[in-house]
Amino acid sequence: MNIHEYQGKAILKSFGVRVQEGIVADTAEQAVDAAKKLKVDYNSDWVVIKAQIHAGGRGKGGGVKLAKNLEEVKEKAGQIIGMQLVTPQTGPEGKLVSKILVAQDVYYPGESETKEFYISVLLDRSRGRNIIMYSTEGGMDIEEVAEHTPHLIFKEEIDPKVGLQGFQARKIAFNLGLSGDAFKDMTKFIAALYKAYEGTDSSMFEINPVLKTSDNKILAVDAKVNLDDNGLFRHPDYAAMRDTSEEDPTEVEASKSNLNYVKLDGNVGCMVNGAGLAMATMDIIKLAGGEPANFLDVGGTANAETVKAGFNIILSDPNVKAILINIFGGIVRCDRVAQGVIDAYKEIGNIPVPIIVRLQGTNAVEAKKLIDESGLKVYSAILLKEAAALVTKVLEEK
Repeated sequence: MNIHEYQGKAILKSFGVRVQEGIVADTAEQAVDAAKKLKVDYNSDWVVIKAQIHAGGRGKGGGVKLAKNLEEVKEKAGQIIGMQLVTPQTGPEGKLVSKILVAQDVYYPGESETKEFYISVLLDRSRGRNIIMYSTEGGMDIEEVAEHTPHLIFKEEIDPKVGLQGFQARKIAFNLGLSGDAFKDMTKFIAALYKAYEGTDSSMFEINPVLKTSDNKILAVDAKVNLDDNGLFRHPDYAAMRDTSEEDPTEVEASKSNLNYVKLDGNVGCMVNGAGLAMATMDIIKLAGGEPANFLDVGGTANAETVKAGFNIILSDPNVKAILINIFGGIVRCDRVAQGVIDAYKEIGNIPVPIIVRLQGTNAVEAKKLIDESGLKVYSAILLKEAAALVTKVLEEK
């Protein structure tokens, strides 16, 4: 689950990570009040207005602006709130900005120059361990750094038996070229950041940039936090941070029915039980000359209700020209799934696209007979190659 920058910073701060302070606003007038409070609390004459959407690259799209006085705060906040912000991560349609973060100016002059770093904590699945990835090239897209200057990206692997060790935090600070107070503050920052990552059951923390201020303090200027959905039952307060307006409406609807759904750009909807089989089904669709319109895993206990919910979600996509249902009857009997398909079809009414049902496993033959004798516009198959041939047939007919 993705959360907004201001929410990520609140979580980091609760674990002792120093952050760029800010106040959320919904209107230009609230932004002005926020700027006044930041002046009183942090003596910040200038403020930064940041659009709050679930996407990076906001500055490139005009979603981050510096305001040097209250008039500029009101003007620039008004420009950002309500805009359709397009960034490299939103796609051409962009995202509507409904909230902004009014943040303190942390690039003030002082005894030394400011310096930006990149730091993230995530799971290295190939190693089965958490890693801290960091670079001296903060403020830039890490993909560009990896492509053009890969030697400037460092990784520190964390042994799960002992956790983050002090020497590792010091190594990171050293590799970032820090010394003195900044070195000490960075080791504390790293320790607190890793503690926050583990304590929140997150799948990724990305801080870009981490700033060394002119008075040698280390703080998070941005915070991209991705929380592991599977751990949210332990964190109801974090689960409440979910902003469904930032998500695909169809995916939100699917989650209400406990369906794992991801919308794609193709023309063949697929409904499958099991993620691995779903991936294989998408390959089948492509080999048959189609393009998958979605990833939809109904889980191991598919029944009439889940099938009906799956149908409704798939049919909400106008690009779908056919539906392929691919169920392996291991936990669930194929004839029960077949009856669920028939019941769901009759309850929904006229379904305008052809449906191919491939059932394999327990009672697959009985399931095929049920579908063939149902009198509905449903094609049945047992073998994968039969399902692929039927996909090709119905697409050619379209």
